[in-house]
Amino acid sequence: MKVINSLKSAKKRHRDCRVVRRKGRVYVINKTNPRFKARQAN
Repeated sequence: MKVINSLKSAKKRHRDCRVVRRKGRVYVINKTNPRFKARQAN
């Protein structure tokens, strides 16, 4: 999982990416390709 400042760049990498909010943090998860996981650094 990558920690990045902008989740918009992570979402553009794959078309199945979803932006999810959990516990005040913002995540990008991808069911079809689990390699694309990211958390927003804030």
